[in-house]
Amino acid sequence: MPALKLTLNGRAVERDVPPEALLSDFIRETLRLTGTHVGCDTGQCGACTVHVDGRAVKSCSMLAHQAAGRRVTTIEGIAAADGSLHPMQTAFNQCHGLQCGFCTPGMVMSAIDLVQHHGCHSEAQVREGLEGNICRCTGYQNIVKAVQQGAAAMKA
Repeated sequence: MPALKLTLNGRAVERDVPPEALLSDFIRETLRLTGTHVGCDTGQCGACTVHVDGRAVKSCSMLAHQAAGRRVTTIEGIAAADGSLHPMQTAFNQCHGLQCGFCTPGMVMSAIDLVQHHGCHSEAQVREGLEGNICRCTGYQNIVKAVQQGAAAMKA
């Protein structure tokens, strides 16, 4: 098996990984970071969203070796060093932007990317920006509020 070297949540990682392994499987099964969820295995639901070099990527549609030499951040890696939540996580909590929580890690990671790269603040922008993420519980209204509150907190 070929070795894979990358930076995951700020730490250097090197593991032997089969060439056909998906990034989502590498994160969940090999590294045991289970915050990245897999819902569809087709890139449709967004539950597996992580950041690769600062951009949102659906990890179930990317081979692990495609992340070689890159910076990968999962939901476990966005909290501050002291353990305090990222402003977007806090906003999801305060705005009740989750119910079962299955989609939440992917939603949060997508929302952070959306705010950092597009500055989305209006309801329409947020809804359009999160089109690739599916939530079966909330009806999205509280998710939109959470993203807007998180965006304001990230600016501050």
